[in-house]
Amino acid sequence: MNFELTEEQQLIRETVRDFAEREIKPLAKELDEKAEFSIELTKKIGELGLFGMYLPEKYGGQELDTLSYIIAVEELARVDGSQAATLAAHNSLGIGPLYYYGTEEQKMKYLPQLCTGEALWGFGLTEPDAGSDSRGTKTKAVLKNDEWIINGSKIFITNGSSEISIGSAVQLVTGEKDGKKEFTCLIVDKGTPGFKRVAMHGKMMWRASDTAELYFDDCKVPKENILGEIGQGSKIMLSTLDNGRLSIAAMGLGCAQGAFELALQYSQERKQFGKPICKFQVNAFKLADMATKIELARNLLYKACWLKDNKKPFAKEAAMSKLYCSEVAKEVADEAVQLHGGYGLMKDYDVERFYRDQRLLQIGEGTSEIQRLVISRYIGC
Repeated sequence: MNFELTEEQQLIRETVRDFAEREIKPLAKELDEKAEFSIELTKKIGELGLFGMYLPEKYGGQELDTLSYIIAVEELARVDGSQAATLAAHNSLGIGPLYYYGTEEQKMKYLPQLCTGEALWGFGLTEPDAGSDSRGTKTKAVLKNDEWIINGSKIFITNGSSEISIGSAVQLVTGEKDGKKEFTCLIVDKGTPGFKRVAMHGKMMWRASDTAELYFDDCKVPKENILGEIGQGSKIMLSTLDNGRLSIAAMGLGCAQGAFELALQYSQERKQFGKPICKFQVNAFKLADMATKIELARNLLYKACWLKDNKKPFAKEAAMSKLYCSEVAKEVADEAVQLHGGYGLMKDYDVERFYRDQRLLQIGEGTSEIQRLVISRYIGC
């Protein structure tokens, strides 16, 4: 086994880390406080080449491997979960379905602009009554006179409502087959009559990312806006989530790394009873456990990426990575706040934001409970 990163992967880590420290960190606290999505930062992330990293060059991508992309998400999350969420959701959930299931015409129409940071794309799966049960989708589309007429709504859609969000791929009920719902994915462009996008505010976490509700009121889209084939919707959405789990795992890993570094630095500077608090065994052991869990999380996630890059089955390991990295983020962020004591509860300290941001990781793109269900099926339960 070779655990060494290639020179290119190491350069990506250094470049993204420098960018995150220089461009994102000075703004993260203010953007979080204002709950403000930054178009400027998004465009800078695009200029760095982080959108569409795994796409072929003809679509505007960098033709990089999965691990390179995951390292980029990890390094952004080490500084700010909101910007990492924008990157992860756009690459995995936004670009992914278009690239893997779109026609050549659809790919050439959308992907080049989605790789620049000038435009974002949403993934319309979750509904008010359809979260973990994605087959509970109620939003419907009826084909009439070569147009799909859509009625219903979606909720918690990342990158769904900002000024530069140009559309979403949406799962819809298009009929029944053998007594079961038939699901199909359609492309819905920004500005389509009957398509309304509303930004969601009042979030506890990822406050500087764009989260939206999508409403469809006799929304008409052309027949050719179908993504994949009729009845293929659930397959498209679930396979997209397999890929998305790797990026959410990367967010958990980066969050844990960032929280750990904040805790370590604070514990080296904070003195009680005449010495730095990291010199007390109870705190030293906390930090040792945190470092060990992060190392285990990184090895598991990177192995899952290796499996995907080598075209081997990786869905089980993706679920394991998403579960473990998000749980480690929770544990590390909690201990990081504990090491900060009362200061860890104050917004003046970045660890407070990390503590809030980690909470979504056990919910978004499949809860920890759903990951355990997926894993249990793979191991034969």
